[in-house]
Amino acid sequence: MGKVAIISDSNSGIVQKEAKELGIHILPMPFFVDGETYFEDINLTQEQFYQKLKDGCDISTSMPSVGSVTELWDGLLKEYKEIVHIPMSSGLSSSCETAMMLAEDYGGKVCVVNNQRISVTQRQSILDAMALAKQGRSAAEIKEILEREKFESSIYIMVDTLAYLKKGGRITPAAAALGTLLRLKPVLQIQGEKLDAFAKARTVKQAKSIMIDAVKHDLASRFHDPEGKDMYISMAYTDDLEAAEAFRTEVQQAFPDHKIHLDPLSLSVSCHIGPKALAVTCTKKIPELM
Repeated sequence: MGKVAIISDSNSGIVQKEAKELGIHILPMPFFVDGETYFEDINLTQEQFYQKLKDGCDISTSMPSVGSVTELWDGLLKEYKEIVHIPMSSGLSSSCETAMMLAEDYGGKVCVVNNQRISVTQRQSILDAMALAKQGRSAAEIKEILEREKFESSIYIMVDTLAYLKKGGRITPAAAALGTLLRLKPVLQIQGEKLDAFAKARTVKQAKSIMIDAVKHDLASRFHDPEGKDMYISMAYTDDLEAAEAFRTEVQQAFPDHKIHLDPLSLSVSCHIGPKALAVTCTKKIPELM
């Protein structure tokens, strides 16, 4: 019997194939598209999702069912002594709170980590959990370490269009109309719990510079690590891989000593920001793994 199983959800950007290769378990996030239920990376691909978004389909997000979560836990506890479950940020979904309530019936065998991560920063938490488990740490120890480090990351996202923020009620129709008229490219941020405004750019080029400068500022002022020696730099994007690869070249030039990981942005976030978005993130390395 193994000691600790690692579970997360598809908001991490880890697809089912990669999960199997890593030896972890990923719950697919459910979506309602024009009244029908789809599951990310099961019967809803990235390409299908963006096509439905562009076609104007009514898309809403949901969370894994209670049954799908407990069934996975019950099955894994036949093979493992403990489980570390890392859902998306509790500030962006109620799936974390639900999982924590369910875990109360498992006598400490299931530790749900509320570490305020999404996309590539959530992915890093999963990789960190795997490394900590290999060190022989218990599920409770892993949860404690990940939650201690939960705010040690930043995400900056350039939005190509305001249409989806307007549709989701995150900005007013008047603000959306003005932003569209001025051709603004808003830069948003995720600092833990929620998606917030950060800056307004007039061009994609300016938005890219704002994001790179924001990460540099965080490294120097927030993390006191100007060269980012103890940091991970990662990127995410929606829909347009070619544009993302071009931007990765720019980010790589700004941070030449880093290997820049690039993933599609979580579809749960993409619902609210739409296609052609670009994101840059920085995450502090966990002391226990340095």
